[in-house]
Amino acid sequence: MRLETLISGLALAAGLGLAGGASAAGDAAAGKAIFARTCQNCHSLDIGVNKVGPSLSDIINRKAGVVPGFEYSDALKNSGKTWTVEELDLYLSNPRGVLHGVKMYFSGLKTEAERADVIAYLLSVQQ
Repeated sequence: MRLETLISGLALAAGLGLAGGASAAGDAAAGKAIFARTCQNCHSLDIGVNKVGPSLSDIINRKAGVVPGFEYSDALKNSGKTWTVEELDLYLSNPRGVLHGVKMYFSGLKTEAERADVIAYLLSVQQ
């Protein structure tokens, strides 16, 4: 239900021309806290700053496996994915289970609420 509300909010925001989107489902402040404790050791939100994982700057609607200077797994490079809200939600639920052969050693965000919050945060920091 939260993801559906997030998608609905994104569609509304896109229709209104709002940068970054607005969401009634995900809580960007909660997502920022989740990102800080779960994601930022391996990922940066700064353009061109790769860590163990690639920069997540402007990840929403970006093609998978294209950040310059990061050595992606063949599985991710060849996935043909675009990081839509729906794809991110699925991937973040269980990265290695969803896309076999990826390097990401993270078991995933198990609750829909956590994923919606992180996605709302990622949307809030889109350039």
